[in-house]
Amino acid sequence: MKLAGIAAAALVPMLMFAVNASAAAPQTITYKLRASAAGQSSDFTLDQGVDAAAPATVAPGGTLQVTIDPAPNKIPTEAGGRQVREIKGLALKLPVPANSTFRSASLSGGAGLGGTPTVALQGNDVVLSVPGPIKGGADFELPTVTINLQAGGTGTITTKLGGTSYDAPGLTFTAVVTVIGFPINAAAKGYPDPSPVLTTTTIG
Repeated sequence: MKLAGIAAAALVPMLMFAVNASAAAPQTITYKLRASAAGQSSDFTLDQGVDAAAPATVAPGGTLQVTIDPAPNKIPTEAGGRQVREIKGLALKLPVPANSTFRSASLSGGAGLGGTPTVALQGNDVVLSVPGPIKGGADFELPTVTINLQAGGTGTITTKLGGTSYDAPGLTFTAVVTVIGFPINAAAKGYPDPSPVLTTTTIG
């Protein structure tokens, strides 16, 4: 079997992270993901728990905060008999909701990330970036993202996770696995399917 084929096959069980439920019973979001290495690809799914909160109502033109809090995860030490070295370069997109204007974003908490996470507005997305590396076998938790918005004049403000297809992904990262003693980088990208509404705020 070709090295790329072995790496792609190993990625499928590797990326089925176990999700630990928090006290707030987060929603479970299922991502459809595609990992590619050396011209070959493998499709799989990833379940991720997420807590989210926002006010029920806001005055027209008023300000509001939305918080997105991912649940803890764990990187396995091996998959398909192959060593999992690390994941790195993780990026999670959070679209700025319709009927609102982005003002700022900040991070809090998080653990075991192997590097300093950042958050920034890129186009119409608030992007959480984690350079890593997060080693195989390590527990980790992405930080809570707080987004400050200004409401428009009418309607509702609904928050969702980013991504609509493999060509327009909302989650990307690189997985590094060992195949016949050599590290293989496999780029993974995906989107939530289905993509549930996380919060809803009525303007009025």
